[in-house]
Amino acid sequence: MSSTKVELEILHPTTTTTTAIAAAAKCQKHHHYHYNNQSLLPGLPDDIAQVCLSLVHPSILYSVCHSWRRLIYSPSFPPFLSIYTLLLSTKSVDQASNHSRSVEFSCFEPISCKWLSLPKPPQEPPIQFLVHHPSFISRLLPIQSVSVSGNLVLLSATADNFLPALSRPLIFNPLSRRWTYGPPFAAPRRWCAAGASRGVVYVASGIGSHYKLVRSVEKWDLKNINDNNYRSPLGIERTWKWEIMGGLKDGKFSREAIDAIGWRGKLCMVNVKGDAAKEGIIYDVKTDAWAEMPEGMLVGWRGPATSMNEETIFVVDETKGVLREYDSDRDMWVEIVEDDRLKGAQQTAAAGGKVCVLCGNGGGIVVVDVVARPAKLWVVNTPAGFEAITIHILPRMSHTIH
Repeated sequence: MSSTKVELEILHPTTTTTTAIAAAAKCQKHHHYHYNNQSLLPGLPDDIAQVCLSLVHPSILYSVCHSWRRLIYSPSFPPFLSIYTLLLSTKSVDQASNHSRSVEFSCFEPISCKWLSLPKPPQEPPIQFLVHHPSFISRLLPIQSVSVSGNLVLLSATADNFLPALSRPLIFNPLSRRWTYGPPFAAPRRWCAAGASRGVVYVASGIGSHYKLVRSVEKWDLKNINDNNYRSPLGIERTWKWEIMGGLKDGKFSREAIDAIGWRGKLCMVNVKGDAAKEGIIYDVKTDAWAEMPEGMLVGWRGPATSMNEETIFVVDETKGVLREYDSDRDMWVEIVEDDRLKGAQQTAAAGGKVCVLCGNGGGIVVVDVVARPAKLWVVNTPAGFEAITIHILPRMSHTIH
């Protein structure tokens, strides 16, 4: 089953609410030429009407009238979830000039079924990501990012001179539609382990400007990022900082760009990607201590992994095309669904009862409803001329509907 519509949230309005909305919809449609002068629900103050409408799935509101469509994108309305990606142009690389293909930040809105471009990141200082180079013709140079506290945070990338491209994190807040910078890294890096747990971002290992940061670990607490202080970058810079943590025991986790998966107050990671033999470790964020990954978890870690609300870990066996869920009580992986479209999975993200899987070779994004029994799958195709290289699930952007 293939579809371009992705419902990332499941809401169940009551029968009474649905009936009232249907009646109001007829009224709204009848007067759709005068929606600017009408209340959201006839006979109710707009603040009360908004409470009632917030119980209805946004896809229903979107299809009724312009005033309701504007409402679901307003800052005061509970935001539905969208897919955020970094898109890479599929145009060929100019090998003579070592010129990389262009990248764009975009999101797919499941309600409007449209791809939208994010506002441009700040250009002072100029931001340049090297994602492809003739010396590594078959490999993309990674751009590493995490989603935390409803924000997209870029942490690591490679510059044209093969040095770390970011001296401090770059943050995008969908609700304010703003980019801003985080505090300077203690040691900028690329090809590192990156993850988040309970509102705190962690980076470990990787390659720095002049040496490998094989055992280095630092964290950054994003506490209060979404309050009023967020709109005062200078105040943030005075209070935000990276803190040096206990180091890794060896340098085995500096070989790849690694996703550190937040799970029940811990970060779980393996040292290599794919179906190859690997080592796994778990970092306890409370005790600042490292431990070996349980054997059952490690054996089944055969592809990209993600967690749902930091409570449930999912992994895709990229060779067999199987999505599995980790059962910590039995230290084993339980199969959810097998599908050929999951083969070659590159990255995963989870939220709202859905697991989104970024497929290789331009296969688009496979969405798996893991709440449904049996699980349901559908595909979101990337815009023509682009392929996705990162994927996150975050609240939709606020914007004005005309």
